[in-house]
Amino acid sequence: MFDLPARSRLPAGPGVGYKPQHFSNIIDRADPVEWLEIHAENYMGDGGRPIAQLRALAARFPLSVHGVGLSIGGEAALDREHLARLKHLVGWLDPAAFSEHLAWSTHDGAFLNDLLPLPYTRATLDRVCDHVDQVQEVLGRPMLLENPATYLGFAETEMDEIAFLAAIAGRTGCGLLLDVNNVFVACTNRREDPVAYVDRFPLHLVGEIHLGGHDDDRDDAGLPLLIDSHGREVADPVWALYARAIARGGPKPTLIEWDNDVPDWPVLAAEAGRAATILGGVPA
Repeated sequence: MFDLPARSRLPAGPGVGYKPQHFSNIIDRADPVEWLEIHAENYMGDGGRPIAQLRALAARFPLSVHGVGLSIGGEAALDREHLARLKHLVGWLDPAAFSEHLAWSTHDGAFLNDLLPLPYTRATLDRVCDHVDQVQEVLGRPMLLENPATYLGFAETEMDEIAFLAAIAGRTGCGLLLDVNNVFVACTNRREDPVAYVDRFPLHLVGEIHLGGHDDDRDDAGLPLLIDSHGREVADPVWALYARAIARGGPKPTLIEWDNDVPDWPVLAAEAGRAATILGGVPA
């Protein structure tokens, strides 16, 4: 178990996922954005414009590093070379937070370009805890673990998702990243109540919140099927869930994720402004 506090050092205000096309806008006037998040795998090189821009941003903003390639839930051992590259990045950047996904993306030596779900069993819990412990020991800091967007459940599941996440945090000392859009997507797809999920979530363990957009579809039976696309504005029901979480748990660092069909800066800043309004409406 890691013995440092799992809380992030991010301000309890709005942040956005950094995109290079927004660099000038952010440098000139970032308001209302207070912090930025990057995907670790985009910055594992040794130089060039991406690293130069990242250094300039790090001098002015708290940064969060969000990993997408560790395959925390994978059956195989963690990729030591990938973990070493991550350690190098985190070492020189010294971000305010590091997070990864409760998911797997590797199998039999191949990397799959997706974040795939896990059965919530005792065996899976042991494996994920071992991997989280390894990451935290290598990086020398606690990490945050994100709840997934899922599209189905596993018959062999032995505990629900919240109990599984809480058990990981309890055993490893990691914190949690609450992705509210993932809650809405997963609960809708699994025919569960997203409000009940948020009400049960251990918000005292949350070091960061994510908000993103999703696409609406229908499955073969004509029932709603939501896709976690990160390609549009945050939906109103997700904003309502977020407001409920903030009212219950107090202000938290809140990220607007928009990774596909990325809009011009004013659109992204307006989404961050909506989060700022909700954050400002509750006591710290």
